[in-house]
Amino acid sequence: MEWIDLLEDTTGRFAEVLSTGDLAAPVPTCPGWTLADLGEHTRWVHAWAAHAVTDGNPDGDTPAAGSGREPLVAGYRAAAAHLVDVLRRTSPDAPAWAFGPESRAGFWRRRQVHEVTVHLYDALAAVGRTDAWRLSPELGWDGVDEVVTLFYPRQVRLGRTAPLSAPVRLTATDLDRSLVLEPDAAGEPVALTAPAAELLLMLWGRRPASAPAAQVLARARVTS
Repeated sequence: MEWIDLLEDTTGRFAEVLSTGDLAAPVPTCPGWTLADLGEHTRWVHAWAAHAVTDGNPDGDTPAAGSGREPLVAGYRAAAAHLVDVLRRTSPDAPAWAFGPESRAGFWRRRQVHEVTVHLYDALAAVGRTDAWRLSPELGWDGVDEVVTLFYPRQVRLGRTAPLSAPVRLTATDLDRSLVLEPDAAGEPVALTAPAAELLLMLWGRRPASAPAAQVLARARVTS
């Protein structure tokens, strides 16, 4: 995939919501957050990821952009542009700090696209426009793959969640592809079938999963 182009496009769409939406609006998919909180969080993450590439460690921290629309939007756009520039100038094979299996800058191309893609959904939910969220089946499925191969194993490894009680077969109806989450679980396998983008939102807790997979997934923190 053209990760840099996707990142530039999606961060631009996210900035547009920040520049026009009610910053005090609650984000229903992120309880306790306002749209302003979501914007600051995503700005911070972009800056943190850029630091991981340029400095090779996870210790990057930046002060909040400030209250009010103008500093928040300007701060977000600057952080997103800096991240895009860093990733564009850095070979994907260059060493970088990452929490994936390989410490390479390319990790952040993919990760930050999925980061802002999900948070764009959150931002649109805050302004009642989730119908404007569009995701290709291929990108949605890559996000599902990231959860299965990276996020969920990391959650278990760090002790943030117990392993799932049963295998969950994820099938994308628009791609005819399947993956199994926790294939070695002892329980009776369950299925979760939907378009790839819907599966991604279910795994990230943005939409409810259908039963009986919902019961299995509800007992674990698959992504965060």
